[in-house]
Amino acid sequence: MKMNKFSLLLILFVTQFVLAQEKEKRKEQEKEKPEELKEVVVENETKTFAYKNGNIKVDVANSIFNSSPNTLDLLAKLPKIQITPEKDGISVIGKGTPLLYIDNQSVDMEEFNALAVEDIKTIEIINNPSSKYEANGRVVILITRKFSKKEGFKVVLSENASFKKYFNNYSGINASFKTGKLEFKTNFNYNQITVWESNGNDLTMPDYDIHSNYLVTAITKRPQFLYGSGLFYKINEDDYLTLNGSRKSQDDIFDINTNTFNQEQSTINYINTLNRNDENREFTNCFLNYNHKIKSLEANLFSGFQYSNFNQQMASVVFNDYNDTGSELTQHRNQKFDVNVFSGRTDLEKKFKNEMQLELGALYLSANADTHFTIENINPVSTTKSDYNYKEQNIAAYSQLSGSYKKLNYTVGLRAENTIVKGKYAAENTFSVDKDYINLFPKAEIGMTIDSSNTISVNYAKSIVRPNYSSTSQASAYINPYFVWANNINLNPTITDEISLDYGYKDKSLRLVFYKTKNPIYYGASYNDSQDLLTFMTTNFEKESGISIELTIPFKYKFWTTTNVVNLGYTKIVDSTALMMETKPSVYIYSNHIFSLPKEIEVSLTGWGYTKQKLGIFERSGLVTFDAAVTKKFFTAFDCALSWSDIFRKMNYRGNFTINNIAAKGIYYTDSSAISLSIKYSFGKIKKSEFKERSVDENSGRIN
Repeated sequence: MKMNKFSLLLILFVTQFVLAQEKEKRKEQEKEKPEELKEVVVENETKTFAYKNGNIKVDVANSIFNSSPNTLDLLAKLPKIQITPEKDGISVIGKGTPLLYIDNQSVDMEEFNALAVEDIKTIEIINNPSSKYEANGRVVILITRKFSKKEGFKVVLSENASFKKYFNNYSGINASFKTGKLEFKTNFNYNQITVWESNGNDLTMPDYDIHSNYLVTAITKRPQFLYGSGLFYKINEDDYLTLNGSRKSQDDIFDINTNTFNQEQSTINYINTLNRNDENREFTNCFLNYNHKIKSLEANLFSGFQYSNFNQQMASVVFNDYNDTGSELTQHRNQKFDVNVFSGRTDLEKKFKNEMQLELGALYLSANADTHFTIENINPVSTTKSDYNYKEQNIAAYSQLSGSYKKLNYTVGLRAENTIVKGKYAAENTFSVDKDYINLFPKAEIGMTIDSSNTISVNYAKSIVRPNYSSTSQASAYINPYFVWANNINLNPTITDEISLDYGYKDKSLRLVFYKTKNPIYYGASYNDSQDLLTFMTTNFEKESGISIELTIPFKYKFWTTTNVVNLGYTKIVDSTALMMETKPSVYIYSNHIFSLPKEIEVSLTGWGYTKQKLGIFERSGLVTFDAAVTKKFFTAFDCALSWSDIFRKMNYRGNFTINNIAAKGIYYTDSSAISLSIKYSFGKIKKSEFKERSVDENSGRIN
């Protein structure tokens, strides 16, 4: 803690020193400058939040959100978006995992993390994505970047000190250079992160007369490097070539400590488990894109190729202490997972004179994943080895037609996908997974402008969520001698049909949604009595359905701007292996308040939460959290922000379920309460930046 205070004092001292120097320099410049005629400037005030057809658009460049230390912290402050405590996942309330796009280009989490906040112009949460977006998702987060106006260079230095249970530091440099037809961008980020996690479960299995409960805590030291470069060459006014590469590298060094009580019939054991882990993760992504305008057809043709690789290696050593008799070496575990993905795609866009637009596209994807898993037990001595290979091939084509007629706007599209999946253990002669299926995904939207204040639209979409490639890994987390968390290689994709109705009155909106899902994926439990082992793993349940009513109400009064979202939802999950409990509606509330004060000071207060959830199979406790931030802009190039997340430390929740006659009552603790000081300094300018990149692999988000 002394080091944390010293770091904070050092940052504050440097900040004050830089400000003093800049202030003196400015005074000297003002003395030397001759008096100039004052000019009248008419400023066009922009709204931080805008709403259209059930979608939410956020102006980042001209709001307090521009001072967020990184893109994930920025997203965490937006309506309906939730970030995992480890900052490796994003979800949207009522929608699940979103697709990520930058300038209409699909990206994955690693590329998204490398994006600098100062490059972002707007963020849009698209609740009704059209067919031009892949079918693998029900919601899209679209980021539009801002471009400078002067040729030359721009460099942004950033430093963020975050104080949680442990000190975390995020440092980065982003640079852009443009001359003539050539533009170059590069970034380098180094993060020194310490992650604290804890959870517990109380487990009952009456069929075997077993009662067990545990509390597990893990502290991870995570040095992390993110870097990448991109080259954009403008061939002529309409054609361009892009070459881009990025890489993420991190080491996870962590101990998992577990205290367990286990009673099986009349046998009672108290066990302390120490699981020491050393893990390395590497992610590499590169792509080549070519855009060409076919003047004879007045159409635009895009072609691209993309390659991605994810490599994970983990070595674990497990010790157990039964009933305070002394810690003994129990097990060595070595796990390796490697996935390679190659894809190519082409898209054609044609606009007609009557404002009608036709879009056609095709995609080919090939993925190959290998898992090597070895367990060496000490007493009794035994060795288990398993090698598993997973191959997936996806061929997709889509067409979409959009236009308008009088007060009606329409978009109609159809996407067809053929997926071939084969999975095989090296020791077996037959495939454990062998699938070949074709899916059709229709999407349609009809909107009508009633008058200048009233709009209404109806949407229908069929979508699919395929399991992440990492789910094919046999990697598992050893918690205690009776319990592990594991992946499931036999997961089926989830298919969802959704229809929505949106009504907008000026900047206010009302949204009604109904959906039904086949094969939803959640965590389940199973017990192997021959191994005396309980396993939690993701599994397909039979079906899920839900209905929600969502009201969005923005309001502005002088220097105060507020945005409020209220969502009343009813969700029911059904499966024959689970005990059905009561199903009741739940309420989600989001409220953001921004106060624009004199001297370019902005204060932001944000709160969100939801009531207790009863989902048929699962029962989850309510949750509420509050965040605050103060930002100050000094001169034109120096930004400082002080923020406090989860002020009242309420981001802990409980969840209960009974599956396969196994009753689980879990509690999950998070380390989300943090005080952060962020400093950014930028210099240089770019003239009319035209850097473009387009991800070819529409399934890249499945690599994690």
